[in-house]
Amino acid sequence: MSGTLYLVATPIGNLRDMTLRALDTLRSVGVIACEDTRHTRKLLNHFEISAKLVSYHEHNEAERAASLVEKLNLGISVAVVSDAGTPGIADPSFRIVEQAVANGITVEPVPGCVAFVAAAVASGLPTDSIFFGGFLPSKSGDRRKRLEEIRAIPATLVLYETPHRIARSLADCLTVLGDRRAVVAREITKLHESFSRGTLSSLADEFSEGTSRGEIVLVIDRMSDAVADRPPSDLATRVAGLEAEGLDNRSALKKAAKELGLTRSEAYRLLTASKK
Repeated sequence: MSGTLYLVATPIGNLRDMTLRALDTLRSVGVIACEDTRHTRKLLNHFEISAKLVSYHEHNEAERAASLVEKLNLGISVAVVSDAGTPGIADPSFRIVEQAVANGITVEPVPGCVAFVAAAVASGLPTDSIFFGGFLPSKSGDRRKRLEEIRAIPATLVLYETPHRIARSLADCLTVLGDRRAVVAREITKLHESFSRGTLSSLADEFSEGTSRGEIVLVIDRMSDAVADRPPSDLATRVAGLEAEGLDNRSALKKAAKELGLTRSEAYRLLTASKK
C-alpha cells in the first residue's frame, strides 16, 4: 500500500493556533517536507516532535516532488508544510499533489490557518463572494495590468503584498480600481496585529512614507453597482454634450463623472472603454 500525502496547515503567527490533528499527523508521518528546515525545526521542537525533515520549496519543487512520490509509493507517508499557513496557498505543493493524484496516492488536507481568510473575515468588507489573487506583480506596469484584469470581478478582492511594495501597490490600486473601501491587515495573530481601514486614497496616504513591516494582506471592496451597471455610452454621450456646450475635455469628464456618481478615474476608464 502507498503512503498518504498530508497537507498540513501551520500557524501564521500564534503557535496556539496549531490544531490537535496537525500535531498528531506530524508525529505519525515518516517525512515532513517543508520550505525552510530551520524554521520548521523550531516549530517541531516547541511541540516536542522529532521527525525527518526535507526541504521542499519553489526552487527544488519539481525535483523534490518526484522523490517524495517515490517514498509515498513505498508506503511512507509524507506531510507537506509551509513556513506559515496552508501549503499551496501562495506556497509550494501543487506539483507534489498533482503527481500524487496521478499515481493514485491518497491526498488528505489537514486544515488550519489561512492568512487571506483571516484578513477577509475581520476586514468589515463583504465576504459573500471573495476573490483571492495571491501576490501582485512586482513591477508597476505588470501590476496595473493585473489589476485591470480583476477590476470588474463582482467580489471582494484579497491580495498579498510585501512591506516594501505596499505603498506603490496602494497607489496603483487607487489609479486602476478607483477609490474603493479597503483594509491593510498586518501581522495577523501576532503581537503587533493591526487592521488599517479606510479608502484606497486614505490608505495610500497612510502608507506613503517609507516601508511597512510584517506580513501584509490587502482587502479591497468590489466595484460599486453604480460603476458596474453604468453603460460606457452614457458617459461618452454626456461628455460629448458638455464639450458641445464649450467645456474642454478634462472639465467635461470631471463634471460628467460627478453627475453620474463616478470617480474621475472610473469615468476615464469607462470613456476609454467606449472609444475602444
